[in-house]
Amino acid sequence: MSPHDSSAATTTERASAVLAEMEKVIVGKREALTLILITVLAGGHALIEDLPGLGKTLIARSFAATFGLRFTRVQFTPDLLPSDLLGSTIYDMRSGAFEFREGPAFTNVLLADEINRTPPKTQSALLEAMAEGQITVDGITHQLPVPFIVLATDNPIEYEGTYPLPEAQLDRFAVRLSVGYLGEEDEQAMLQRRLDRGSRPATARAILDAGDLLDMRETLERVTVHPDVLRYVVSFARATRSHPKIEVGASPRAELDLVQLARGRAVLAGRDYVIPEDIKALAVPAVSHRITLRPEMWVRRIRGEQIVEEILARLPVPRISGRSAEQ
Repeated sequence: MSPHDSSAATTTERASAVLAEMEKVIVGKREALTLILITVLAGGHALIEDLPGLGKTLIARSFAATFGLRFTRVQFTPDLLPSDLLGSTIYDMRSGAFEFREGPAFTNVLLADEINRTPPKTQSALLEAMAEGQITVDGITHQLPVPFIVLATDNPIEYEGTYPLPEAQLDRFAVRLSVGYLGEEDEQAMLQRRLDRGSRPATARAILDAGDLLDMRETLERVTVHPDVLRYVVSFARATRSHPKIEVGASPRAELDLVQLARGRAVLAGRDYVIPEDIKALAVPAVSHRITLRPEMWVRRIRGEQIVEEILARLPVPRISGRSAEQ
């Protein structure tokens, strides 16, 4: 693989190498790792909603290590201020001038741990940085490093003392996913790996760099999307807006993210075109957190994922052959 190579075949090869390297550290989570990798390639951010102790921090740290990126973890707490995250302007007595001191957000991969434990003001400060790739402090704009990737976590069970993300802020995350518990065999393999490696920490090695990731992202721009597939995406989004159980449907941003994620999935599959199955495979993680259900649905314990799957099941799927999809 030559440097600065953004061919589709090279991106597919590199993606496989990344997943293989991460699976040396993380057991039994191929599906979650693949979804996060697709999100990163699509230039998006991911929200991991799951219980503590399931390897979310290890996943984020391993992604950063594999791509040779700078990694920072911030534990979000009720007293975390925007300046604690983004940085602040201070007076330097030696130089007699004000200077900006960067906060932990100035990194490549930021793990925003338990983002729902910090007040809306700090949540908004981070989400603005996610959307713009920059921050403004005291009227001066500061560019964040490129790439800038946020992997946020929240606990779906423990709500006491939390500030759940409102729908408008959830819309900034390209996907929401769960890691989940391991199967019985994978769980035993995880324990055996810990015994085998002894006191050494589980770490992934760097096999790529930031430039490689940017090249891989550029590959997605050459993946074609047939008009019938676009029509399928639009029909799906419009169906969420008119569904009797949904109060607010998918936004145009959700449609854009879904198409870009589908292009990433196509590249990982070795294709330079999107097929309807790409859309169907990604619709739940890309859209279910961006729709607002009617209040009575919460009482009936109906989740957004169920509604999205219901819409997909009854929506006609366009029939597109590989040759027509490339046109």
